Amino acid sequence: MCIAYLSLGVNPDWPLFIAANRDEFHQRPTLAARPWPDAPQIIAGRDLSAGGTWLGMSLSQRWALLTNFRDPGNQRPDASSRGKLVSDFLQGEMSAEEYTKYIYSRAQDYNGFNLIVGHGLHAWYVGNHAACTGPVSLAPGRYALSNHALDTPWPKVELLRNRLDALVPEDGELQLEPIYEILRDGSRPDDHALPRTGVPLDTERLLSSIFIVSPNYGTRCSTIIAVNAQGHGIFSETSYDNTGTPIERHDWPLYTSRLC
Repeated sequence: MCIAYLSLGVNPDWPLFIAANRDEFHQRPTLAARPWPDAPQIIAGRDLSAGGTWLGMSLSQRWALLTNFRDPGNQRPDASSRGKLVSDFLQGEMSAEEYTKYIYSRAQDYNGFNLIVGHGLHAWYVGNHAACTGPVSLAPGRYALSNHALDTPWPKVELLRNRLDALVPEDGELQLEPIYEILRDGSRPDDHALPRTGVPLDTERLLSSIFIVSPNYGTRCSTIIAVNAQGHGIFSETSYDNTGTPIERHDWPLYTSRLC
């Protein structure tokens, strides 16, 4: 997953809200989000290459999301799978604080990553790059994340944040289509506004939009997780082909205990 928005403990109607896109090579085998047969309390997609996931939630209110940290000059082919960072938390029992501290102690095992894990409205962020000096507890607020540190103001990160900040549910009703429309925004900034992350300019341009379309690499799915104060909500995901055309959508109901 390459871009995500998190609203935590802010909206009284929907205190836990996540909207995210996963960008990946189209040839990488993946299962769309669904309850896992071997762990039916978890709803998440699954990477069939390494077995982990990029975003998921359990019916015990454990949730996690992951993005890669873009650093093309420091990629190790023997590094541990980053997708396990999410799946291990969803299936584990450590608190979010304990887990991020544990992961930080062995962060050198992985290529660059950003990880947010939470239990209800208690969430922690950790990364393994110079911009993150250790696990951070997330206060109630709105956060945005792409392939640099949390809240780095890349143009597409700020665009996603500003558009979703302004999308306030009317009368407590959550309308999914306006959220999906924002997640499908393919607009690109001018070249002077692009970050410089060590990839060629043409690649920087391709990666600069919220929604990415190309024959080989692009946005594979958009995901919306929304949970109300009573612990009820929805896990919605739409998958796309390499032309950006929707090919599959599932809306999974969420029923947990009251959020706290």
